[in-house]
Amino acid sequence: QVQLVEQGGGLVQAGGSLRLSCAASGRTSSSAAMGWFRQVPGKEREFVAGVSWSGGSTYYADSVKGRFTISRDNAKNTVYLQMNSLKPEDTAVYYCAARPGAVFTTPSEYNAWGQGTQVTVSS
Repeated sequence: QVQLVEQGGGLVQAGGSLRLSCAASGRTSSSAAMGWFRQVPGKEREFVAGVSWSGGSTYYADSVKGRFTISRDNAKNTVYLQMNSLKPEDTAVYYCAARPGAVFTTPSEYNAWGQGTQVTVSS
C-alpha cells in the first residue's frame, strides 16, 4: 500500500507561481509512474502532468504545457509540480497519483491517490 501526501497548495494571484509536492511512503516503488490531476466541483478529474519512473519522460495536458513542470526525486520518494504563470482557470483541487508501469492520462488507471490540495488563483 502506497500513501501519498500532497503539500504546497494555496491562494495566489494570476501570473504567480506555486510548487506542489507529493511525498510517497509505505510500499513505495521508484518504478511507479506518477501523475498530477485536478478537479473542480461538478467536473471530472482531469490529467495535468505525468512523469515516468526514471524521470526521463514527462507528459502534460495542453492547457498547462509551457507553464507547469513535473519532476521527481526518487531518493526522497517525492514528486513535484512547479506551476508558473498561473491563471484563474487553474483553480482546482490538485491530486497526485501513482501506478505501476507507464504514465496514463486516465484517472482510473491509477491505484494510489493523495488527499488533494487546494489551489486558488485570483484574477
